[in-house]
Amino acid sequence: MSTRSPRRAGPSAPALASRRRADRDRRGFTAAFAVLALALALVAVVLASTATGAVDLSPMDAARLLLGHLVPGMPWMSDGTYTVLQDQAVWGFRLPRALLAALAGASLALAGALMQAVVHNPLAEPYVLGVSSGAGVGAVLVVVGGAVGGLSLSTAAFAGAATATAAVYLLARRNGRIAPQRLILAGVALGALFSAITSYLTLTTEAQNVFSVMFFLLGSVSAATMDSLLAPALALLVALVVVGANVRGINALLVGDEAAASLGVSVDRLRTVLLLVSALLVGAVVSVSGSIGFVGLIIPHIARILVGTDHRIMLPVSVLGGAVFLTAADLMARTVAAPVEIPIGILTAVIGAPFFLWLLRRDRASTVGMDR
Repeated sequence: MSTRSPRRAGPSAPALASRRRADRDRRGFTAAFAVLALALALVAVVLASTATGAVDLSPMDAARLLLGHLVPGMPWMSDGTYTVLQDQAVWGFRLPRALLAALAGASLALAGALMQAVVHNPLAEPYVLGVSSGAGVGAVLVVVGGAVGGLSLSTAAFAGAATATAAVYLLARRNGRIAPQRLILAGVALGALFSAITSYLTLTTEAQNVFSVMFFLLGSVSAATMDSLLAPALALLVALVVVGANVRGINALLVGDEAAASLGVSVDRLRTVLLLVSALLVGAVVSVSGSIGFVGLIIPHIARILVGTDHRIMLPVSVLGGAVFLTAADLMARTVAAPVEIPIGILTAVIGAPFFLWLLRRDRASTVGMDR
């Protein structure tokens, strides 16, 4: 007589619902903790940056000076506790620099996350897709030849980024739709072309302009002023508003174009909007800090590891993470070889290039878009 073992019953519907709620609560806690930790880290690294330099100050002294400017009437601002030189060093030089690094890092991380959503590829970012190189051409034209057609440096950088974005977009279209793999390949090719144009402009300009151009192309926030914060701050604000209005559509892109379209998402329109927003962010950053690579590659990927792929959570973490990363990188650039200052783009490349190679080795060819 044969006996049949009883079939093991699966989890009941209430148990599944309870498990889903627990997973959702866990992700929510992780996201809240990540945002809070990154916000505190940003405050800490900004204070460290404002306290570091030739004029010696502690982070507490820097915080008191900043508070004195933000809240009028603080006694230490007028009782001789701090000198005019100390005040000017913190408020006039170091704070704008730290804030510009934070804005640039946040903008580049957001641009990278958006591009990765557009092309379904974790290796996409403004530097890889040639957008930064296009913005650099526009900015260098102004540096070596003055205003081009009456354009300012920031406007020329944005025009270059928009031109590169449009070229990549057109070359990547196939049968009326954007092919993600073609977008990567077109971006790499156009990035090389724009880099060649920049090299030609550098070689043919006057000798006194060469150092300025090279330092600009390697990236630096050393010339930051309060006025230079306006363009990247406005660009980031506009980008956050646009992304907030389209975040559900961005999430829908994760499940594929056909599934997103079935959910009512205009896939091509959304891709166009996201690419233009990325161009705006990159152009605004390049105009004030030069070309800084790999931030848009590293930070979004780390954000996905920490909080998952939901863009409602991942994008805020990427923005804060980019701000922390680039502000810390600028602090390292000022101190690691002091008194010589290293262009910030060198440090991000030293960190980003090995990370890029790690991604290539970690992910399968189909994941990184190399199998077609």
